[in-house]
Amino acid sequence: MAELLAYLARLLVDAPEAVRVEEEERPDGLVLYLHVAPEDVGKVIGRQGRIVRALRTIVRAAATHEGRRVLVEVVD
Repeated sequence: MAELLAYLARLLVDAPEAVRVEEEERPDGLVLYLHVAPEDVGKVIGRQGRIVRALRTIVRAAATHEGRRVLVEVVD
């Protein structure tokens, strides 16, 4: 899941080398923290949160094949 999120985020930003994903395992599921350059946060979030919502949907869909629950958080 982390690789998928990082791949998609790198396609969206101007500084793909700054993209990294940290994983945190919690009892209620996996949390993925997406780190991007401060100037790219808006590009990852999108207008009214549409881009980040789409990223979350794609990652959740991939996670359901593994029977997992995944949350995505954007961090600059």
